[in-house]
Amino acid sequence: MECHFCSGEMKKGKTTYTLNRSGYHLLIDDVPAWICSQCNEVYFEESAVDSIQNIIKSLDTQVNRVREAATA
Repeated sequence: MECHFCSGEMKKGKTTYTLNRSGYHLLIDDVPAWICSQCNEVYFEESAVDSIQNIIKSLDTQVNRVREAATA
């Protein structure tokens, strides 16, 4: 597999997924990914992306519930 940015070699590894949203910050360690050996660009597997998106949807819902409860 070749990096789309620098044409470097992509190697399987693990990395941290980070998201900073209004109301929360999410860090998930040891996420399987393809990592460029030259520029360190990261590509996540489709299954990891699906799981991360499900986590984010759930967190968005929960954060909104907390905000609504705080204003009630």
